[in-house]
Amino acid sequence: MENLLQALQEAPDLKNVPTPQLEWLLKRAECRGFKQGEQLFRKDDPIDHMYIVLYGSIQFRLEQGGQFRILSTLSTGGIGGTLPYSRTSIARGFGYFADDTKLLFLHKEHFRAMTSECYELTEALVHFMTSRARNFAAMEQQTEKMAALGRISAGLAHELNNPSAAIVRSADAFKKHLSSTPDRFKRVMRLNLNAESVDICNELFFTKASTGIRYDLSPIEKSDAEDALLNWLEDHGVDNGFDIVGNLVDFHFLPQDLEFVRHHIGEEGFFTVLEWLDNLLTTERFVAEISEASKRINDIVSAVKSYSHLDRAAERQQSDIHEGLRKTMMIMAHKLKKNQVSVIETFASNLPQPRVYIGELNQVWTNLLDNAIDALEHAEVKNLELITSEKNGFVEVCIIDSGAGIPQEIISSIFDPFFTTKPMGKGTGLGLNAVQRIIDQHNGEIKVNSKPGRTEFKVCLPL
Repeated sequence: MENLLQALQEAPDLKNVPTPQLEWLLKRAECRGFKQGEQLFRKDDPIDHMYIVLYGSIQFRLEQGGQFRILSTLSTGGIGGTLPYSRTSIARGFGYFADDTKLLFLHKEHFRAMTSECYELTEALVHFMTSRARNFAAMEQQTEKMAALGRISAGLAHELNNPSAAIVRSADAFKKHLSSTPDRFKRVMRLNLNAESVDICNELFFTKASTGIRYDLSPIEKSDAEDALLNWLEDHGVDNGFDIVGNLVDFHFLPQDLEFVRHHIGEEGFFTVLEWLDNLLTTERFVAEISEASKRINDIVSAVKSYSHLDRAAERQQSDIHEGLRKTMMIMAHKLKKNQVSVIETFASNLPQPRVYIGELNQVWTNLLDNAIDALEHAEVKNLELITSEKNGFVEVCIIDSGAGIPQEIISSIFDPFFTTKPMGKGTGLGLNAVQRIIDQHNGEIKVNSKPGRTEFKVCLPL
């Protein structure tokens, strides 16, 4: 008895409890020893005892996809199980003894007497329970943030890799291209063109360059346009125009444009001038490619900055819901393309802007959209629909996927912490629980309605 009392007095969360109350606990508690590797509880077992680790340790594990991951470890002096005023009733995972361990058990039937007879003991346990809940929520939130970061980082890397690789590729090709420019310039200079002819060529170049590169032609249409220019060149004695017609077509050149140049330049220097025009157009192409890739990177960085809310204070602010949804979609663009998902937007015009924690709300969109995209992975029809509206003082956001749906027998559990149907490594079981907490933080509501071929999550945010 004395050794047990000393062990309780050394427990960090019980150090301020009067000795008579610890003795009260010992009189009603049961002391039991366990061997390393033994199991304390299984998932869905009822939890009807509080226990204190006198020595040893307990390892808590979660099962996902037939595999286990370690959640936490409770060591000497630690308190677990159900506690006074706790709503914990069943185990969410598994408990194993990591060492030879001795526990002190107190059945919950004694809690009523404890709360009336042992004020300091009850206060210590309630304080511990509050701290445990707070630490768990913080851990849960951080875990989900890291999981969300992991989910989008690969997509972001892919999205950034494409334009950055385009810049490197265009820059290298541009460098090689510039090395041939002096020779072509010399050939043009030898023509001794008058100022009027030079101005005419420059005006034509700038007119065509200002329209930008054509992307509206199908492969067949582009081939037909190239053939038309090649035929015209051959008819006018140019047999080696194949290398330049691609550029000319991309920049909207037609046979009548070539006739215009030939008319003002003459037959002798015609192809030399065409080569020079092709050189200028190639330069314009590289500049346009580098500019477009740089703009893409800037757009992605801007979206990430807005998404993560790095430039704003961590307080409620009016938020453009549509902007938040679109920025999140941009962040997840790679995953959408990879899964060939069609996105349908039905956004209300002049949608009011609720006051929200913008960074936290973006986590809501990330989790809901990520789950929706995952649900479409094996679907025949891959539609993702986003609908916004204002009803009865609330902004409503509906995220609808055409996936297989959520079985009715588990739909009531999807917001529980660590509940997931995804395999190990693909889901933490924290996403929807985090969504629920964030929406509760905003005094909002989330509803789910699911059947095969249609799952709808409706988020309601008060104005």
